[in-house]
Amino acid sequence: MHTVELLEEAVNLAQRLGYKVRQEWMGGAGGGGCEIKGRKWIFLDLALGPMEQLDIVLDSLRRDPAATSLPMPHPLRELLQLRKTA
Repeated sequence: MHTVELLEEAVNLAQRLGYKVRQEWMGGAGGGGCEIKGRKWIFLDLALGPMEQLDIVLDSLRRDPAATSLPMPHPLRELLQLRKTA
């Protein structure tokens, strides 16, 4: 599965978990997940490449205990189970 496909699947999974995903140009500032007024958000910077955007979504999903309980493609499940090393 290609990175762009994995990103689309990860965004879809996040939306099924109740996240609002906002994709906009932030000039490379990054993005990330947060909660605003009780709503879960993931902000993706379109200046970043697909792999960096995927890392941001995966980081948010790894913090959500409900993420692994939903059906998802096997490659995405494997990525979610990997821990990002510093």
